[in-house]
Amino acid sequence: MARLLVNWRILALLGTMGGLLAFALWPTPVEVDVAAVSRGPLVVTVEEEGRTRVRDRFIVSAPVTGRVLRIELEPGDRVRRGDVVARVQAEVPPLLDVRTSAEAQAAIDVARAELGRARAEEQRAEAALTQAQRELERARRLTAAGVLSTQELDVREAEARLAEKAWNAATFAARAASAELQRAEARLTPASPRARHGAVAVAAPEDGVVLRRLRESESFVPAGEPLVEIGDPARLEIVVDLLSTDAARIREGARATVQPRTGAEAPLDATVRRIEPSGFTKVSALGVEEQRVNVVLDLADQAGEDTVLGDAYRVEVRIVVWEAPDVLKVPMSALFRAGDQWAVYEVRDGLTQRTIVELGQQTGREAEVLAGLDEHARVIVHPGDAVGDGTRVKERS
Repeated sequence: MARLLVNWRILALLGTMGGLLAFALWPTPVEVDVAAVSRGPLVVTVEEEGRTRVRDRFIVSAPVTGRVLRIELEPGDRVRRGDVVARVQAEVPPLLDVRTSAEAQAAIDVARAELGRARAEEQRAEAALTQAQRELERARRLTAAGVLSTQELDVREAEARLAEKAWNAATFAARAASAELQRAEARLTPASPRARHGAVAVAAPEDGVVLRRLRESESFVPAGEPLVEIGDPARLEIVVDLLSTDAARIREGARATVQPRTGAEAPLDATVRRIEPSGFTKVSALGVEEQRVNVVLDLADQAGEDTVLGDAYRVEVRIVVWEAPDVLKVPMSALFRAGDQWAVYEVRDGLTQRTIVELGQQTGREAEVLAGLDEHARVIVHPGDAVGDGTRVKERS
C-alpha cells in the first residue's frame, strides 16, 4: 500500500512538472496594432512648397538718361494711374575739350565747303536744264515748219529729260550737304536752359501699390533703368516648381489647396491655370540635379485687404492628380514587400496569414486595393520582426 502511494506521488509530481514545462514552452501571443480594411474616398495629391506672385506687375523705368531725384514713395504706398512716381533730370551734354572742339569746328568747315560745292553744282544743273528746254522749244518749231527732222526732235527731248534728272540729283545733294552742316554745328550748340533745369516726370502706368523701390536716393541712371515696381497685391497667383515627373501627372484646371506658412489661416482653394512648357535644372539640398517645371495656380477667391499673404510669400501647395469617392483602401503602414509584390498580414482567429495584394493609386497614408483583400478584413500595421506567417497575435489595447 505504501509503495502504491509513493508511485502516485511520483506520477503527480511528474505531471505537475510536465504541465509547467508545457506552459513555459507554449508560444506567447505577440501584441500588435490592427486596422480594418475599409471603403471611402481616396485623394492622391502632389505636395510642394510654392510662392505667391502679383499677377500684374509693372516696372517703371527711367525714360531718359539723367539724374533721378529722390523718390519719396515708400513700399506699400498706393498710387493711381498717372500719378508721378519719380522725376529724372535729363543729361546735359558735357563741355568739349580743346581737341574735340577743334575737330568739331573742322567738321563744320568741311560741311560748309561741301554745301557750297553742292549748291554750285545745283546752279550749273539748273542752267543746263534751262538751255535744254530752250533748245527743245526751238526744235519743235523747226520740226513743225518742216525744216528739222523728227529724229533731231527726239534727240532734243532726250537731252531735256537728262538735264532735268541731273538738276534733281544736284538738288538732293545740296539738301544732304545742308543736313550734314546742321549735324556738325549741333555738336557745338550749348544746352538750352530747359534741358539744364527741367525734369522729366515719370507716371504710374496703372492703379496699384508700390511693391519695391529700386532707387531711393538721388543718383545718375541710364535710360531704361528700373526705378519702382507697382502691382496689386490683392490679385495674387501661386507659382510652384515641381519635378517634371510630377508635373506630367497634372492637368490644367486641376483642384488644389494652398496653405499659408503662418498656419493662421485655413487652406485656400485654388486651380491650376498653366503648366509651363519648358523645364529647368535645379540642384537640390543634397546636391542632386533635378529637372523642374513651373506650375501656376489661381486662387479661387482673390485675397482681401486683411489677408496675411503678400508678394513672394512661401506657401504649401497640394495639387490633386487623382481622386475617387468610394474605393477599397488599406493603410500604407500595413504593407510590406514580398519579392516583387505587396503583401499584408491578416489576422484570422488570433493567427496571422500573409496575403498578397494588388494595389492601385497610393498616397502617403493609404493605398487603393484592387485585389487580395475584402472589406472589413483586419490587417497588422507596422509588423515587426516577431510577426510572421502563422504567428499567434493579440491586439494591443
